[in-house]
Amino acid sequence: MPSHVMNTYARLPIALSHGEGAWVWDTQGRRYLDALSGIAVNTLGHAHPRLVAALRDQVGKLIHTSNLYQIPLQEQLADRLCALGGMDTAFFCNSGLEANEAAIKLARLHGHNRGIARPEIVVFERAFHGRSLATLSATGNPKVQKGFEPLVEGFVRVALNDVAALQAVADTHPDVVAVFVEAIQGEGGIQPAQADFLRAARALCDRQGWLLMIDEVQCGTGRTGKWFAHQWAGVKPDVIAMAKGLASGVPIGALLACGTAATTFGPGQHGTTFGGNPLACRAALETLAVIDEDGLLANAQARGEQIQQALRQAFAGTPGVVEVRGQGLMIGIELDCPAGALVGQMLERGVLLNVTQERVIRLLPPLIFTQEQADLLVQALVPAVHGFLQTAPTP
Repeated sequence: MPSHVMNTYARLPIALSHGEGAWVWDTQGRRYLDALSGIAVNTLGHAHPRLVAALRDQVGKLIHTSNLYQIPLQEQLADRLCALGGMDTAFFCNSGLEANEAAIKLARLHGHNRGIARPEIVVFERAFHGRSLATLSATGNPKVQKGFEPLVEGFVRVALNDVAALQAVADTHPDVVAVFVEAIQGEGGIQPAQADFLRAARALCDRQGWLLMIDEVQCGTGRTGKWFAHQWAGVKPDVIAMAKGLASGVPIGALLACGTAATTFGPGQHGTTFGGNPLACRAALETLAVIDEDGLLANAQARGEQIQQALRQAFAGTPGVVEVRGQGLMIGIELDCPAGALVGQMLERGVLLNVTQERVIRLLPPLIFTQEQADLLVQALVPAVHGFLQTAPTP
């Protein structure tokens, strides 16, 4: 019988019924090791007892009230996130796309407040910021943009980690008001913004009066072993966009800001119906508390190092493996040929993962991943990749 669900996803032929920790089961009773976390969303894995208890309690009190009223849980969450990121204010929404859309609007308003009629924002090749028309236009993937032209104007695109190209923009584009960069490109193939590049971008923004806006949607909330991936570079942005793993599966996004950016929006200039409702904020507060109290930042760093070291050792000298890279539990294995078929092959081996940029195997396990589960992942993945490369066509 045909489904009435719109055909916008190439779904895998399984339906998941329940989970526990880093394991999920499908409707046929088969178990899978979840090395994808709902694309970096299920920070605490599945059915975490503390999160389940908090959500049950909150559902019995208040789910939604709207932002027409004060929301104490939202204020608590804003306090916590601003303390973790060194920011001054927080705006809450429902997704990474919405957080990034808010960042773009904030940058434009910042420019208009400075007397710039047509503000421009520097963005990067292979970036992914969302699928609304503005975030789609900021994204650096022509395949995602195709068919949705005309794109939104006002973006200047350069190569990631190219300081000279960034400086050239400053010399040739007087209406630039912000730099918008992912600390680690997720959809772009687990491509980190190098620490020296982020520091150079911060210095350039300071000289030019630009905002440094960092997209932490996929790499934030402890995934790399720090609360925010940009903290490895020791920089402080003006704006941080986050979402995905913030509430362990309950939809929420946040835009954090400091300095001038913190007070750029006024009443009526941006808003949301569902954003920051009591249920989502309770889930986020519980997620942050578990990360902190259970030492999950250190665990993310340790498990990431364990997995990357094992993969580099296993693939040393292997023709077809270009690089193993990443930070914490955000890991990519780049091959020299399209690797999409590996997703189905790993499904047969009982592991959930995916492939991005056609050739990069992406691993995003939950932050509760154990040493034993990391070993199981490597033991399943390594022979699958070796076998795949033996039969893959020569690029």
